[in-house]
Amino acid sequence: DLLKSNSSRLLLALGDGMEFQALLLDEDRAWLMVGAKNHIFLLHLDHPSREPEKIFWPAPREQVEHCQLAGKNVETECANFIRLLQPFNQSHVFACGTGSYQPVCAFIQLG
Repeated sequence: DLLKSNSSRLLLALGDGMEFQALLLDEDRAWLMVGAKNHIFLLHLDHPSREPEKIFWPAPREQVEHCQLAGKNVETECANFIRLLQPFNQSHVFACGTGSYQPVCAFIQLG
């Protein structure tokens, strides 16, 4: 019913393996940032029918290969799982991911 009334959005179907790890809500600007496997999504809460913005942030290919050689599962362990989304200032969010066992952090510019 929510999908039919255009008051919600199905972000991902079950089984897509995105494994949401971190959430950051900004009530003043009406958005929700979601950290997942190899992705960061920005959902606009005041416009649920609007397509979410998406940042693709995978682990470096060499690191994924190294992870596989260590006997880890490529689907469940050898990826960049976004674990931290922290407000930094009015224009940036600090984000960190596992980087396939080589942690990586970056500043995300908003706007």
